[in-house]
Amino acid sequence: MEFFRIRKDIPFMKHALIFNAISFITFALAVFFLVTRGLHLSVEFTGGTVMEVAYSQPAELAKVRETVSGLGYTDVQVQNFGTARDVMIRLPVQKGVTSAQQSEQVLGALKAADPEVTLRRTEFVGPQVGEELVHGGLMALAMVVVGIVIYLAFRFEWKFGVAAIIANLHDVVIILGFFAFFQWEFSLAVLAGVLAVLGYSVNESVVIFDRIREAFRKYRKMNTHEVIDHAITSTMSRTIITHASTEAMVLSMLFFGGPSLHYFAMALTIGILFGIYSSVFVAAAIAMWLGVKREDLVKPAKKEGDPNDPHAGATV
Repeated sequence: MEFFRIRKDIPFMKHALIFNAISFITFALAVFFLVTRGLHLSVEFTGGTVMEVAYSQPAELAKVRETVSGLGYTDVQVQNFGTARDVMIRLPVQKGVTSAQQSEQVLGALKAADPEVTLRRTEFVGPQVGEELVHGGLMALAMVVVGIVIYLAFRFEWKFGVAAIIANLHDVVIILGFFAFFQWEFSLAVLAGVLAVLGYSVNESVVIFDRIREAFRKYRKMNTHEVIDHAITSTMSRTIITHASTEAMVLSMLFFGGPSLHYFAMALTIGILFGIYSSVFVAAAIAMWLGVKREDLVKPAKKEGDPNDPHAGATV
């Protein structure tokens, strides 16, 4: 299905150097903000107090969040679990205040707003748990990266594998750079969004690489620049439809999903936008700079009487 059919190939690779320079500058800024500002880690990573409270009626999360924030907590997470009457509250660590004191203070404020609220459970999540989550998250990211490289190297060629992973890491670092610059809270949900972006971005790269291989086989008079331009142009209709529909769903989560989905949707929004850019202007361009050519993807057909063919000239 093609709603946006483009008949003339767009010369993307003619401006590849400019696009790669923009990518490098954006990437460098993201790294700068990560080094100078760092990520604003959530309670899951830094440790803190987790409270579970129950209401007699479905809880209004906005009011609960407002009550807890009124105590001076700026990084509080409030969400339902199980039923609409059960609420989980995550509180960051405060110097000089124990977990028990935190839970008593918060429960007192909640009871002042609704006397029927009851405390189900309170638990302190220590820094050791946070370190394990950080290690596990980094290991998950590393395994995804290695798996992508191996997959693309076997399916296409090692140059495509290198190009795709550079483009995907470019997306990940830029997402993290946004979170570092604006000091948005980086939680496990955001980490899940980052991993989802890796898979989403590599899917777009695979589609373009597959079209490049087809074009090399079909158009033998085209050079590498022309083949890549044709492959990208031929996927434009799919790119517009796929990404527009996906972005519409993610934006609905961003605007209507509430605070619990806000930063997850924000990570996906940034990742999808830069994923389109990196698949077209980063991955394909890097593959071109690495010297990908027709012989890398299309084996030359053996001619009759080829001295390298052991069966040449054989009779039955």
